[in-house]
Amino acid sequence: MSEEDYENQGASDVFEEGMLRKAVSCPIIRDRFTTFEEVSRAIRLEGVNECGLILGIDYPISNRMQGHKTFGGKSLHDVSSPAVNPYQQIICIFGETLESFDDDGMIPVFGFGDANTKGKAVFSLKETGNCKGFNEVLDIYNAVTPTVEMGGPTNLAPLIEKAIEICKETKKYHILVIAADGQITDESLTRKAIVEASNYPLSIVLVGVGDGPWEDMEEFDDGLSERNFDNFQFVNFNEVMSSNARNPQAALALHALMEIPDQYKAIRELGLLKQGL
Repeated sequence: MSEEDYENQGASDVFEEGMLRKAVSCPIIRDRFTTFEEVSRAIRLEGVNECGLILGIDYPISNRMQGHKTFGGKSLHDVSSPAVNPYQQIICIFGETLESFDDDGMIPVFGFGDANTKGKAVFSLKETGNCKGFNEVLDIYNAVTPTVEMGGPTNLAPLIEKAIEICKETKKYHILVIAADGQITDESLTRKAIVEASNYPLSIVLVGVGDGPWEDMEEFDDGLSERNFDNFQFVNFNEVMSSNARNPQAALALHALMEIPDQYKAIRELGLLKQGL
C-alpha cells in the first residue's frame, strides 16, 4: 500500500483490512508490510508522535542450554566471547531502529526470571533511574549480566504488570520489548497479564531467542480472544535473522513493528489514549 493510498483510506477501513476476523471478540492483526520503511511510515501516519519504550530481559537458568543449536552451545547471555550474543544484538538493532520513536529517550530496562525475583517480580538493570538511549542500555546490560544469578521460574506477568504501571503513571502509549527464550513456566498468569494489558495503551513485542519451543508465544500472539485488541507480537529472532541474509537487522525491526500501526489504531479507537494525544 502506498503512502497516498494509506492516507486516503479511512482509519476504520485500514483497520478492517489489516485484520483477520475470527468468530471471537478480539480480531487478529495480520502482517501486511514488506519493508521497515513501509512500517515506519505507517506508524508515523497513524500519528504515533509520543511513544515510550520499555525493555525486558529474561535471566532463567534455561538460558545456559538454549543456545545449543543457535549460539554454538554457549549461554545466550555470554558476554565474555568476541561473538555478540542474541541479547546484545537485539539491543543494538532496536537502538538503531526504534530510538527515533521514543520521544524522551529514557528507557526503563528490567530483568526477570532470575534466582532473586523467582518469577514474582522484576529488577531494574540500572540502580537509579532509566537508561538514556540504547547505548547506555547496552553498557548497563554488559556490566550487570555477569553479576546476575540465573534462576526461574519464568513468568512474564510481573514485567507486563510493571509496564501497565508505567502506562498509568505517564498516561501515554508505550511499546514493551521483551527478549526471552520462550521457556514460560506460568502460562496462566502470563495469559491474564496480557489480557489485562489490552485495557491500556501498550503494545507488547516478544523477541524469542534460542532454540525454542515457541508454541506458547505463538498462542499469545494469535490466541487470547478475550483481549480488547491484539496487543502481542511474537518474533522468532533466529528464524528472522538467518532467513534475511541481505539485511537481517532491518528484517528484525520490520517483524517487531509489523503490528504497531494497527495496534495503535485499535488503542485510539478504544479510547485508551489520554485526551489530546
